[in-house]
Parts: sequence; C-alpha cells; structure tokens
Amino acid sequence: MLGRIQRRRERKRQAARLHEAIVAQSRMPAFYADMGVPDTMLGRYEMVCLHAYLVLTRVRRESKDCARLAQTLHDMIFDDFDVALREAGLGDMGIGHRIKKLARNLHGRISVYESGLAAGDDEMADILRRNMYASAEPAASEVARMIAYIRAARREIDGTENQVFMTGVPSFPDPVAFVSPPAEAAVQ
Repeated sequence: MLGRIQRRRERKRQAARLHEAIVAQSRMPAFYADMGVPDTMLGRYEMVCLHAYLVLTRVRRESKDCARLAQTLHDMIFDDFDVALREAGLGDMGIGHRIKKLARNLHGRISVYESGLAAGDDEMADILRRNMYASAEPAASEVARMIAYIRAARREIDGTENQVFMTGVPSFPDPVAFVSPPAEAAVQ
C-alpha cells in the first residue's frame, strides 16, 4: 500500500514537470511573433494543445505506468485550464461546461494532428488553419514553419527515452530555429 502511495506521488510530481515543460514551451515568443499564432487566450490554448498532443501521444504508447502518467498529466492540464477560466472572470456555473468543451477540443486536436502529420504538409496546413489559426490569417511561410517545427518536435519527443518521461522533462526544439533569417543575412 505504501508503495502505491509513493508511486502515485511520484507520478504527480512527474506530471507536474511535464505540464510545466508544456506550458513553458507553449509560451515561447517565436510562436506568436514569427509563426503567426494569435497572441490571445485562444492562441495560447492552441499552443498548449499542440504540446500536450506531442507529449501525450508519446507517453500513451508506453507501459501501463506511462498510461497512468498520461492520465495524471491530462487531468493536471485541465485543472490548470479551470484555474485560468476562473481567473478570467468566468462564473462557477459555466466552468464545467467550458472545461468539457476544451477537453473535446484537445481530443479532437490529437486526432487531427496525428492524421495530418501522416497525410502530408498540405493536409496539415489545412488542419492548422482550421484549428490553431482559426482566428488569424497566417502567411503560408508561417504555417510552413509551424509544420516544420511540429515534425521536428515529434521526432525529438518520439526519440526521447522512456526513462526521461518517467523521471525528467522532455526536450522540445527551439522554435527560433524554424524562423527564416532576415533578408540581409540570407544575401551575405
């Protein structure tokens, strides 16, 4: 029994580390300044969904312990959304409904991002425009940079050893690496 309690505590600590990594990566300015993601509550939510997708799909493919970790992380993400909605001034009566809608949206993103990556860049661009960029009109180059970032992040996350997910923090690529150099630098 004591072992089970200790494993549960460690799973919560690891989920908290993963959640912090997802949120920190989602807040990287390059996504908003250079990749056209709207710097709004919705845009930030979409970035959390993207990084949650990358981590959750990787973790869920592993052992039973990882499946439990994925569920704990999922719950933590939505607890954080609940707090954010309350801080934004939404009343208690509407929070539950909104959280359920956000959860459906995340599960939908996981499904469409997975199929979009498998289908190719044109399909993925359409998916990103319908979801991540729904409230914006990004340039084709911004969408292309986002797709390149997602593919690189997926490779990096998928290449991470299982032990890192159980005890550490995943490594995401630096989004700045996907930003085109300024025109003057490209000429030199």
